[in-house]
Amino acid sequence: MPTYEYACTKCGHEFEAFQSFSDDALTECPECKGEVSKVYSNVGVVFKGSGFYKTDSRNSKSSSTPAAAPKPAAPAAPAAPTPKND
Repeated sequence: MPTYEYACTKCGHEFEAFQSFSDDALTECPECKGEVSKVYSNVGVVFKGSGFYKTDSRNSKSSSTPAAAPKPAAPAAPAAPTPKND
C-alpha cells in the first residue's frame, strides 16, 4: 500500500497514512481536528542509464549501440631542428 504524507493547515501537524489507491483522501487532523492537505514531494526513485527503456531490450537488425569510434592518429614526430648558418 502507498504511503501518503499529510499536513494540517491549522496546527501544522505532519503525519503519514498507509492508504489504498481506492481510499478517499484524509480530511481531518488527528491532533486538532483541523483540515489537512496532502504533501507532494519529489519521486524517490530515478532510473538512469541504459536498460530501463523499451528500446534497450529490443532485438532488431539495427543496433541501438553507437558505432565504434575511429582510433586516434599517432602523434606526429617533432620536426628536426634546422642548422643555423652564422
